Amino acid sequence: MADPDVHDDTSADYEQLEKALLAQDHDVAGVDTADVDDETAQYLVSELIDADVVTTVPENRVLVHEPSATAFDSATQLVVFHRGWTDVRGADGEAE
Repeated sequence: MADPDVHDDTSADYEQLEKALLAQDHDVAGVDTADVDDETAQYLVSELIDADVVTTVPENRVLVHEPSATAFDSATQLVVFHRGWTDVRGADGEAE
């Protein structure tokens, strides 16, 4: 069998497409914090504290997400994490 013609070789195109699709998947899976400003995050964290979902540890300046025992030093990070955590928990409940 003859060697393939280098002009007909589309493997590089396929690799570029695969890289682009993986990047899109990564972007979709990534967490977008743009919709959570500081004021909203503070309000949501205070709601979570009232609901005993979050505990403050003032001496360490952290917020602890009680159901997962994960500590955060940013209200925004905590809110985004909690949203993802509840989404996953909801998906687990639907799967059962």
